[in-house]
Amino acid sequence: MACMSVLTRDEAQNRAQLLDVHRYAIELDLTTGDETFDSRTLIRFTVLADQDDTDTFVEVKPAELRSVTLDGHPLDPQTLDGNRLPLKDLTPGEHELHIDAAMHYSRTGEGMHRFTDPADGETYTYTQLFLDDVQRVFAAFDQPDLKAAFDLTVTAPHTWTVLANGTTEHLGDGRWKAATTPLISTYLVAVAAGPWHSVRTEHRGLPFGLHCRRSLAPHLDADAEELLDITRACFDRYHEKFTQPYPFDSYDQAFVPEFNAGAMENPGLVTFRDEFVFRSAVTDTQRQTRAMVIAHEMAHMWFGDLVTLTWWDDIWLNESFAEYMGYQTTAEATRFTDTWTDFGVTRKPWGYDADQRPSTHPVAPEDVQDTASALLNFDGISYAKGASALRQLVAWLGEEDFLAGINTHIDRHKFANATLTDFIDSLASATDRDVHAWANAWLTTTGVDTLTPELHTDNGHWHLTLHTPPTDGPGRPHRITLGLYDHDLHTPHGLTPRTPLETDLSTTGTTTLSAPGPRPALLVPNDGDLTYAKIRFDDESARTLHTRLSGLPDPLTRAVVWNALRDAVRDGDLPPTTYLDTARTHLPHETDLALVGGVLAFAATHITDRYITPDERPAALATLTDLCRDLIRRTEDGDHPGLRLIAVRHRIDTAAHPHTIAAWLAEGTVPGGPELDPELRWRILTRLAVLDATDETAIAAELADDPSATGQEGAARCRAALPHEDAKARAWDALFHTDALSNYLFTATAQGFWQPEQADLLRPYVARYYKDAVTLAARRGPAIAEAAGHWAFPVHAVDPETLRLGQKCLRKADPTPALRRKLVDQLDDLARALRVQQQA
Repeated sequence: MACMSVLTRDEAQNRAQLLDVHRYAIELDLTTGDETFDSRTLIRFTVLADQDDTDTFVEVKPAELRSVTLDGHPLDPQTLDGNRLPLKDLTPGEHELHIDAAMHYSRTGEGMHRFTDPADGETYTYTQLFLDDVQRVFAAFDQPDLKAAFDLTVTAPHTWTVLANGTTEHLGDGRWKAATTPLISTYLVAVAAGPWHSVRTEHRGLPFGLHCRRSLAPHLDADAEELLDITRACFDRYHEKFTQPYPFDSYDQAFVPEFNAGAMENPGLVTFRDEFVFRSAVTDTQRQTRAMVIAHEMAHMWFGDLVTLTWWDDIWLNESFAEYMGYQTTAEATRFTDTWTDFGVTRKPWGYDADQRPSTHPVAPEDVQDTASALLNFDGISYAKGASALRQLVAWLGEEDFLAGINTHIDRHKFANATLTDFIDSLASATDRDVHAWANAWLTTTGVDTLTPELHTDNGHWHLTLHTPPTDGPGRPHRITLGLYDHDLHTPHGLTPRTPLETDLSTTGTTTLSAPGPRPALLVPNDGDLTYAKIRFDDESARTLHTRLSGLPDPLTRAVVWNALRDAVRDGDLPPTTYLDTARTHLPHETDLALVGGVLAFAATHITDRYITPDERPAALATLTDLCRDLIRRTEDGDHPGLRLIAVRHRIDTAAHPHTIAAWLAEGTVPGGPELDPELRWRILTRLAVLDATDETAIAAELADDPSATGQEGAARCRAALPHEDAKARAWDALFHTDALSNYLFTATAQGFWQPEQADLLRPYVARYYKDAVTLAARRGPAIAEAAGHWAFPVHAVDPETLRLGQKCLRKADPTPALRRKLVDQLDDLARALRVQQQA
């Protein structure tokens, strides 16, 4: 296989100085078989005058390159070198390049993904062209700053519908033509073709559509009005925020199978993972997450699509902005008004964790030399930390000045590209504050500040010293709220808030202030969660929290506290068992679903599986089981179905013995509800497989009852979880030695394979993992490499030998960039888990 070249920043800059790309005319034929499709591309471009070197290249990754002509003259297809077709000695002026190729369908969610629905045999295809996968679908000058207009024609089976960035017209005989796009980047071109079930409407004179697989039609129809209401509300709210109107001719949202990301902001055709079409019961927090993703992707229509980054070092300009706007706009425009609590307990820890690993990078890195490096930066820093920084910026600037700067930026760079410097200059035009200094402190540094308070009293006053040791580089300005709370004398475990204090922290690292009266029983730095920093508590505040955490009146404050306890566990400053005891004490009284879910998830996946020793694990699981029982009892009145669902899910996952959950499966219901839907049935069967309390016959019977795509994944997960040598051998072979598994089936199999209860059986596979993962990643590409590093890593094997083997792999095995990044992160988390176990 020819070696594929990644595009460097220098190459992109040189090509942008040489070329002005005007228009693509793309013809795709999806009727040529199951393995490949035909792709014919016409590119009209200008070579600019006064260039010393007029050699360049166009990118394409074909199954077969049939012909190439430049200005009517044939070029030799054999000159294709990997993914680069050289264009030599170009003359200044207008040119036309024609490329005819056959292209491979993908089974990994990259390029043109092809999926056959096991529920009804219908086939669907869709594109995911992000970063550099456009080359898998059509030839292109593939970099974000060479924007062009796109004309697209697709030939598809007669029963299919074709969706694209613009409205599509059926020309007859299975041929579809999409409206010409405005100027957009190559990675934003989108096609989705198949026998879609569609719900269509109009809003503000624009066509709006929802699309999914036919087998999911009843579930989409059940939620269509909720989805459209959220879409309309966010659309209207963005038109209040932004002076530029929506810049495209329609707004379609397609829920597509086996999608690697949460969603993709293709202009006019946003693609979502179709798990967002809920086929089983979900909590209101899950509905809120779906609403936030809708708002996030819609924000990209302006910030990312209308104005696009110049190079991938500014990916945060896309993702941080959309992340911030997604949460903020959902809170403003929909019934989900408490989104920042969910952000605080689920998204923000993602940023904190990423920022404390060796692979950390600035929000706005300066050393993104090529596209392979850029792909690694789609992480908790570019999303969660960047959004947190923007939230702090809004608190510091004020929303009016922030939006004024944003609108200046969009007006200046619409249908073009922009850089960090452009963005900061636009913000600076709207305020007297030193935005450039703010950006230098927040966006070009790494690491998490920690706010540590000291309190004392004298002469009728209490005094606070707040330490913020500066990270490398300039000290960060923090505008925070100090939450002050006293014991509620009328409620045994209650807390009464005082008037909070707002302050700007000194960038030197120490801030002091004083106030009259007795010291508060509890001081919460960063109450309201407006900045990005870890916090600690003084001794008296810690004692208050031990007995009264659930008495804090605001769920966002409780999220700040739970995050602080989580950070303290990870840093070895709080024993993991103390966190479990705190959860056991206070979670039965919690009312916020995001907090209950977030705390239980950390307790189950980090504490019981990694941060305590195997000898301590049974007691920890028993604590979580008792906690879930309490929550289930509390919700017997039926008034809290979301809370009950969370408790039932975690009761299943923490079951140390099969009897109770096996009875639920046999009866088809949890006593008092809920009845078992497919998600709960597969969850129980997976846990029974781990506990060796089911078999292949039961798995096959369940799959016969639910032959859907998620049923196939559930069966793969269960089969890999069976604690038998032959089951593990088959699963390992499917993961690493054949390429038959799609991206989703790979993930499901990997999720089932490693189980803490099966450590002895799995020990031989730990050493095999590193060698096989390196080979797999090189063979199957970045998406599977990422999945292999994430889901197939032996996270349960918290011992020095696993760490030693991994470090040796990094030194000697030369894993691909995507796998290397995941291994660096996993090994750092492993080393942290070892330290926590040793300190506990």
